[in-house]
Order: sequence, then structure tokens, then C-alpha cells
Amino acid sequence: MASLLVKILSVMTPPPFIQPTDYDGWQVKWKFLVFRPGLFQNQAYLLVGLLAYVAIAIYGKYVNSKRANAWYNAHLSLLQDQFSAPTTASGLIADGYTDFFNFSTGRRAIASLHTVFSLRPRQDPLQLLYHFGWQMYDLRYNPYDEIMLDFKLDAEMVATIPDYVWAVLAKDEFVSIKDKRWDLTFTRTAEHASLPPSLSVMTEWADVTDNLFKTTPTFSLTKLLSDPTSLKYFKSISVTDQPRERPAVPLTPSEREKHVILCLAVPPADKAAETIPLVSAMFTFIDGLIKMNLRPETRSKLKKVREDVDREIREEAVKEKKEEVAEDKKTARRKAELERISRLSAAEQKKIIERDRKRALKRSQGKVVRKA
Repeated sequence: MASLLVKILSVMTPPPFIQPTDYDGWQVKWKFLVFRPGLFQNQAYLLVGLLAYVAIAIYGKYVNSKRANAWYNAHLSLLQDQFSAPTTASGLIADGYTDFFNFSTGRRAIASLHTVFSLRPRQDPLQLLYHFGWQMYDLRYNPYDEIMLDFKLDAEMVATIPDYVWAVLAKDEFVSIKDKRWDLTFTRTAEHASLPPSLSVMTEWADVTDNLFKTTPTFSLTKLLSDPTSLKYFKSISVTDQPRERPAVPLTPSEREKHVILCLAVPPADKAAETIPLVSAMFTFIDGLIKMNLRPETRSKLKKVREDVDREIREEAVKEKKEEVAEDKKTARRKAELERISRLSAAEQKKIIERDRKRALKRSQGKVVRKA
């Protein structure tokens, strides 16, 4: 074993440096010190690679920060018009080099707006290389700079509008959306004649879509989503009364929330203002939710679906609890048995071990016979 370790270390250890006697390259002398750059070619390549990595990291960090701040600054006046507290005291908050946040509050019908930037890791060349490789492997994989505007509705609005889950999203989002959004599993996908071919509707019932797509003299959601400029950055819009992750137990009435969530691709810094009409229209859209007039049968169906889901979650929670209790009891019995055996004599312990071995062997032989 020792000889094997010595061989491994000898392979990993670099050879000793041999000073060439006939060096005729450029060199720098100072007293008894001599620096010969020609002897450090490998180190020079490593230094260049390191400097390139650092340069890419600094530039990537700058690009991400510039994109997020350009969008934030372009939309700040809109947020100031809509909210009494449009931002925090420190403004846009950075969490690392790819994530940025803003929190707005103080508006009728909206308890808060949480704006979240999730940008590509431009500061990390290795992650970019991984993303590129995965794109070559999976052609559906398409990473992009995302911004999510999460409008949490206030208590009065929550009590006024019906319970439902509804969304419009770009078709290239179908691959991953239901993995990230449990609430959208309530819906079914459908096409709609008023939308561009690149968009689809996810709805529980057509009555919900018909109400949300109603055109008024001041607002038309289908017209907004059909605009080429908006369509270029649009990823999804959803209205939901369900959490994005499946709860372990049914939520109580006080825990239930309703959200309107708009997801966009972050525009380049010089085109940050192009999404202002889309974001501005969300306030009109949210104010119009109180005008929904669902049919009684639609409301009863929506209510029944939620009762069934809550019952299913409750039953699964009870089942998991019983399994945990049974596992705890089994562990406790096993521990007590081991403690009892440890107090026995060596001969008795040997008999018990031999008995358990024979039982295990018998069970394994029985399984083999049944398979045969």
C-alpha cells in the first residue's frame, strides 16, 4: 500500500527544475538576482488565462448591473406614480451578481409589488460554458435574463374577486413552467383566436378567459399582447389564488393569497423603456379584475376543485404522519432490542446473531423461489 502511494505521489510531483547553461534570451539582472522570462512560458499562459477570466467576470458583472439598473431607472417614474412607497431606502438591491430586487407598496388593490431580476451568470465563464453546452444538448433549453413582477393583491381585492388560476404564456415556456409553478397544474392549455400563434392560454374554465379578455374602451389585454414590441419581451402573465409550490397541508383562509404575476425578458439597457407600456397596463388590468362576472356553475366548479385538492393534500399529510409515527415506533423497538441484547452474555448474543442470520437467509431463499 505504501509503495502504491509513493508511486502515485511520484507521478503527481513535477520534475525538478534544471537550470539551462546556454540561455541566450532576454533577461533582467539586478545585483545577484536574475529574471529570465523565457523560462516561465507556462506560467505566462496561466497568467493570461487568469487575467482573461477576471476581465470576463468584471465585464459580466458590469453588464448585469447595467441592465438591471437601466430597467429600474426607466420604470421608476411609473412606480412613483402608482405607489406611495415605490422602492426601499437603498433602491434596487443586489443579491450577488445575477439577482436584483425591488419592493414597492402603498397602492389601492395591491398590497405589494415584488420585482425580481434573475440574470444570466455573465460573471462566471464556466457557468456560461455549461449553459452553452446544455443548449447544444437540449435545443429546447434557452436561458435568458428574466424579470418577474409579482403583484400581491390586498385583502379587500382578495375577498372581491373569484378564486381561479389563469395564465397566458409564450409557448417556449411550456417546457419548464409546470415544474416551477404547481398552481398552473390546475389549468388546461388552449389556443385562443385573439392571441398571436406564439402564445397560449392556461385556464380552468373558458368562462374565466372570456371575462379577462373582455375589451373595454380603455383596455384590451389581447391587443396589448399582440403588440410586436410587447410580444418581443413577454413570457407570461398569470392570475392565481394558489401557492407556486404545493403546500404540505391545506392553507387556512388567513394564509391564502392572490397574485398577478408578469414575467418578461429583460431588454437591453438601451431599450429598457420598451416594456413600460406592458408594465403600466398591469395596473389597469388589476383594477379591472373586480368587474369579472363568472357564471354560477363556473364558480361552483372552481370551488369543488379546490375542495378536492385540499382533501387530497390533507389525506396525504395524514398518511405521511402515520408513516412517520410507524417508522419512529419501529426505530424505538429496534433500539430497545439492541439495548437488551447488549446486556446479554457473549454466548447469548452469538445465538441471537446466528438466529437472525438464518431468518434473513430463509427469507431471501423464499423470495428467490417465488420469483422462479
